[in-house]
Amino acid sequence: MTGRVCAVVAILVLATVSSAQEDAEPAAPAERPDTVLQLLEFIRVEAEEGSRLNRARVERFREARDERQRMLETVTRELEAEKRRSADLNRQYEQNETDLAELAERLRIRIGNFGELFGVVRDVAGDTVGEVQNSLVSAQYPGRVDVARGVAQAEELPSLKDLRGLQLMLLEEMAQSGQVVRFNAEVTGPSGRKTSGEVVRIGAFNLVHDGKFLIRNPDSGAIQTLPRQPPGRFLTMAEDLEDAGSDTVGMAIDPTRGRLLEMLTHAPDLPERIRQGGYVGYTIIGMGVIGLLLALWRLVVLQRADRRIRAQLRSPTPSGDNPLGRILGVYEEHRAGNLEALALKLDEAIMREAPALERYQGILKVFAAVAPLLGLLGTVVGMIITFQQLTLFGTGDPKLMAGGISQALMTTVLGLVVAIPLVLLHSIVSSASHRLVEVLEEQSAGLIARRAEDAPGDGQLG
Repeated sequence: MTGRVCAVVAILVLATVSSAQEDAEPAAPAERPDTVLQLLEFIRVEAEEGSRLNRARVERFREARDERQRMLETVTRELEAEKRRSADLNRQYEQNETDLAELAERLRIRIGNFGELFGVVRDVAGDTVGEVQNSLVSAQYPGRVDVARGVAQAEELPSLKDLRGLQLMLLEEMAQSGQVVRFNAEVTGPSGRKTSGEVVRIGAFNLVHDGKFLIRNPDSGAIQTLPRQPPGRFLTMAEDLEDAGSDTVGMAIDPTRGRLLEMLTHAPDLPERIRQGGYVGYTIIGMGVIGLLLALWRLVVLQRADRRIRAQLRSPTPSGDNPLGRILGVYEEHRAGNLEALALKLDEAIMREAPALERYQGILKVFAAVAPLLGLLGTVVGMIITFQQLTLFGTGDPKLMAGGISQALMTTVLGLVVAIPLVLLHSIVSSASHRLVEVLEEQSAGLIARRAEDAPGDGQLG
């Protein structure tokens, strides 16, 4: 019985010790009780220590609870304060909105016509930005567009300084548009190479450098040489202007500030026009050149024959270097014979000389007649090409039809350009040869009449 009691007491002691050790600091190991009294004393001490630790634990829990309660009360007070502050801010916001509306209405009433003035100033400044940015005057004075851009983008009424700056810019643009000024600038060539030199500005219309026309890129402000210059007469004007001092020289101006000049450079020149005619155009041109050379050669031959015939008219001695001299030689050779035979001999001599004087006139006539027909052929070919382009690509891009239409029109023009001079040259050559043949016939008739007067009984002309 005593052993069982001791076992129970030992178990209770171990439970109390383990419970106390959970909350207590690690301590040095206690001595092992040897007797029941020591064990009882040990249990009593451990029970008092456990009670003390439990009271300390409860106290800590109460302190933590009180701390949490104080924190909750503090946060609750702060929340209430923030709610009151939020309500005050909302009331202040609503009051501010009301005040702003009243102030805006008061400002609108006080501004009056200044609002319309502000709108007009902004519109004028916006238009001025585009004008100044695209102006050639800005090539000499870069950066001046910032004043107008600032007024155009302003959200409030412009100051008197801004209005004065805008006014001076507009006056400067008007004044510079009537001045011819020389200034140094950097010029970009067609290859991209940049060179510095003197640039001549003709108002707000043209820029000239080294006898060539320039354009200004509105975006970058760079001054560039036109990749393709206008016709030579305009370049001559540019050179004369650069070389001129105080003298007055003629100069072509571009009122579109370079756009019209750039479009003029895109116009095809004579070689490009000829290439537009194609093979038919080349054939017409070749025919025209041959006909022109042939007509000039025949005119030279007929002029030389005319001079020799005139010289023969003044000389009594027949010469074999001209048609009239050869006819006179035939007359001298057969003048003693029958009058009718003499007349036939002279007619034969005239018929022999006439083809030499009228040579190649038929070819000129054929060329003059064939050239318009070839032009019509080129027109038909060009229209066929145009309709083929329409069939393949439709009518969306007119440039696709430009090649066929250009060939159609250019061949017609070339045919007429060749035919009209050839008709005139054929008429001139034909008239010259016909006049010489008439001189031969006239002189032959005179010879026969003289022969008939000398020997009236020799024979009768049938």
